[in-house]
Amino acid sequence: MQPRNMSMSGVVDLAAVKAAQEAKAKAEQARAEAARQGTGTGAVSPADLVIDVDEASFERDILQRSTEVPVVIDFWAEWCEPCKQLSPVLERLAVEYAGRFVLAKIDVDANQMLMQQFGIQGIPAVFAVVAGQALPLFQGAAGEAQIRQTLDQLVQVAEERFGLTGLAVDPDAEPGTAPSAPEIPVGPYDALLEAAVQALDAGDFGGAIQAYKNVLSDDPGNPEAKLGLVQAELLQRVQGLDPQQVRKDAAEKPADAGAQIAAADLDLVGGHVEDAFGRLIETVQRTAGDDRDTVRLRLLELFEVVGAEDPRVGAARRALARALF
Repeated sequence: MQPRNMSMSGVVDLAAVKAAQEAKAKAEQARAEAARQGTGTGAVSPADLVIDVDEASFERDILQRSTEVPVVIDFWAEWCEPCKQLSPVLERLAVEYAGRFVLAKIDVDANQMLMQQFGIQGIPAVFAVVAGQALPLFQGAAGEAQIRQTLDQLVQVAEERFGLTGLAVDPDAEPGTAPSAPEIPVGPYDALLEAAVQALDAGDFGGAIQAYKNVLSDDPGNPEAKLGLVQAELLQRVQGLDPQQVRKDAAEKPADAGAQIAAADLDLVGGHVEDAFGRLIETVQRTAGDDRDTVRLRLLELFEVVGAEDPRVGAARRALARALF
């Protein structure tokens, strides 16, 4: 979905919202069809959770992938005896954690530049990359209990702060292949989804929200309902707002979470995606405690409205990671 197709000049362009929903649904169907034909990404095999990475593949396999799942990096070398103790533990845990993180192994002898970029003084050294942000985890052959505790914290932070829930794993899949698409639950969703669209057309955002929730109560993963819900909630929030007053409040109160959130909602509905993201990331930097968490959660909601496939979302996730860490 491209929020620049949404506009607000006194009223919200509901036709554009409907068109965006339909485009999103078609994209989901295309991905499902690609998975059925063996050309989509789909779920991964357990073997795909441990990968070898070099300087050439670093951006693709670590930076880009870290916008979908935390990537743990094991810096090692053939001559390193502690590495031979640590690496098998990390590999086993990568499979055990079933897609909640991916383990990337980097041979420092063959990738000196990466070693220098991470400032590594000795190996084994273990880092994580979450939403493009590198985080040092530990150095040396740590005990398994300590490793598990560190990984649990990493997974929790990735999910709660960035909405990264990991990859789906199919234990029967061959490495590097895409399995069949999951079965789609059968239900009377067409009527409910059509009711939601009709409610949007009528400006009944509350009715649209309830219709989408009715679908999600039976099929929590329904992509059209998930997208429709966050869009309808956004439109309900901006309904009745005085844009001029909202802008004035935001300009006068740069550290006020509520004022900046309202302005970001208007930014997004008006198609100013990067402005909305940038505003909330700056507010995260200015605030603390509950206010900061409220702003972060609203930003994650706006990511859902735009869609994870949009490059602006990936860039904003990385910027959020820098602001938080």
